[in-house]
Amino acid sequence: MTMTKTKSQSLLEKLNAKTAKIGVVGLGYVGLPLAVEKAKAGFTVIGFDLQEEKVKMVNQGMNYIGDVVQEDLEALVAADKLMATSDYSFIKEVDAIAICVPTPLDIYKQPNMEYVKSSAEAIAENVMAGTLIVLESTTYPGTTEELIKPILEKKGLIVGKDVFLAYSPERVDPGNKDFNTKNTPKVVGGVTPACTEVAATMYRAVLDSDIHEVSSPAVAEMEKLLENTFRNINIALANEMAILCNKMGIDVWEVIDAAATKPYGFMPFYPGPGLGGHCIPIDPWYLTWKAREYNYHTKLIETAGEINDSMPDFVVQRCSEILNEQEKSLRGSKILVLGVAYKKDIDDYRESPVLPILNRLTKVGAEWEVVDPHVPEFKLDGTIIESIVLTEKKLKEADLVVIATNHSGLEYGMIQEQSKAILDTRNAIDKTQRNYYKL
Repeated sequence: MTMTKTKSQSLLEKLNAKTAKIGVVGLGYVGLPLAVEKAKAGFTVIGFDLQEEKVKMVNQGMNYIGDVVQEDLEALVAADKLMATSDYSFIKEVDAIAICVPTPLDIYKQPNMEYVKSSAEAIAENVMAGTLIVLESTTYPGTTEELIKPILEKKGLIVGKDVFLAYSPERVDPGNKDFNTKNTPKVVGGVTPACTEVAATMYRAVLDSDIHEVSSPAVAEMEKLLENTFRNINIALANEMAILCNKMGIDVWEVIDAAATKPYGFMPFYPGPGLGGHCIPIDPWYLTWKAREYNYHTKLIETAGEINDSMPDFVVQRCSEILNEQEKSLRGSKILVLGVAYKKDIDDYRESPVLPILNRLTKVGAEWEVVDPHVPEFKLDGTIIESIVLTEKKLKEADLVVIATNHSGLEYGMIQEQSKAILDTRNAIDKTQRNYYKL
């Protein structure tokens, strides 16, 4: 007597044999690297994105994400292992699909789940029985089961039997030379044990890293928020120490370096002009929003957010103090800002603290220009601003140079030699020169 295979058994066989076709919804900083890694692992991959320009670039083998190798993308597209489309009816062709769409905050710091919701609805409209659906977008605990599961069930699909639903948080660190999508450990939590098994099997077939299974999607959703809230709070502590050390005439970076000599019980975090990127400044607010549903206020998290959000103001205050020493005011002074990306050696300026710094400088009447070898142009309040080339002439003309992002390619020797005054928010240069000012 022949036993009929369950849908999970059939999918597990396809995943282990790498005959499954995999979809990725959202081809941004998370989705495109994930699609590339899945294709490199031997799977045929379809990427979905509503931005036709991204779809066109992927299908032409043209890379637009810093952590993706151009040659890898070209080879995968040429070998028909990776294609992109804006037509969600192609979801019918895939056996597994990852949702990697943005989850921004609104002006009230509340989660905007429209991208996740619309993606889930498009998937539910087209998905075939026996498909795995994994949400990777960072979100509040409960999203997978409270938002996506009901959308699938509304179409008559039984999660854990007809389709398999899990959450596995992305852990992308743009510019990190040691850890990337391929070798960073993955956390997976399914709605049912079968969902967890299928999702974990897919990631084991793709990644060279540990796959850590947890008991539910909510645990996986919460652990991602814990990761970034941990960083947010500790960076806030470093920023508050920087403000206090400035008042006391103490070098905060020397303090941190000294503390870091302790081999246990201390982990160094560093101050800066504020937080940037789409994770650390954003993720903790998902938690504070969700906590209010349980009549709980996350006081420590909110205080850390306030400290980090205030750092652009502190940077502008320091600019004013330094210019005062030269008997100048901010109004009418020429400020040369080095870096607009939110961290060194990347082209990503999402949520960059440099943007509010520029806005504040504009409001007080300062004249500013930006140098960033990784970001040739950027948007500020809807206006496209072009980065300029760093020259001795520009350095000499500036009343103050602000190192906002410590890109490796900047010529720090020339910067120190030619600048009238430097505000270093990143501990990037030699502190012994007369024209140097720390954060």
